[in-house]
Amino acid sequence: MQYFCDAENRESKEVAPGIHIRTFWSSEMLVSIVDLAANAVVPAHSHPHEQLGTVISGEFELSIGGETRWLKPGDTYIIPGDVEHAARTGDTPAQTFEVFSPVREAYQY
Repeated sequence: MQYFCDAENRESKEVAPGIHIRTFWSSEMLVSIVDLAANAVVPAHSHPHEQLGTVISGEFELSIGGETRWLKPGDTYIIPGDVEHAARTGDTPAQTFEVFSPVREAYQY
């Protein structure tokens, strides 16, 4: 098992136009550094995984279960499994750190 990860040199994966992730995982959870370009949109979706995130830089609008807020650095959010959510950035990019449990298989690459 690898104990330390090199996030700076981790290849990214585009999961939606302007949305790039870098992921690392263990047997029970997956973490993701998400880079959102300016004016990017994460379409409304849901998945069975619990998701928790903290905004690292920039700002973006996040909708969870019908409630919408603009988030800024330090803001944290929790998305229960199977709850619909969506996001969009404004005119500046943003970055967030997210945790998924159990491991989100589609994000293992």
